[in-house]
Amino acid sequence: QVQLVESGGGLVQAGGSLRLSCAASGSISSVNAMGWYRQAPGKQRELVARSSSGGPTNYADFVKGRFTISRDSAKNTGYLQMDSLKPEDTAVYVCVADIIETMTTYNRRYWGQGTQVTVSS
Repeated sequence: QVQLVESGGGLVQAGGSLRLSCAASGSISSVNAMGWYRQAPGKQRELVARSSSGGPTNYADFVKGRFTISRDSAKNTGYLQMDSLKPEDTAVYVCVADIIETMTTYNRRYWGQGTQVTVSS
């Protein structure tokens, strides 16, 4: 069984920074993509950033130039560096990963539990 565990959320003042981590564990053959979504109270979940193995990195327009997604393939861990945070970035941030488990050949999408990010003005 594969699990994704996020960490690094918290409370920060506007203009500050946070670094989120997403560690994938379990019977993993390969992690083909990792990304982050967020959901604020009363709003729909929205894609923040996504990184594919050997493919493009995509950012939502509202985080371009402020957030950076990265991965450590050796550790099966992804990161979201968030700089110049704004109060409107307040949300639960959820990690997502497309993973092929050992003894299988198909991609499966896994979701983390989410980590709260609160930006005060």
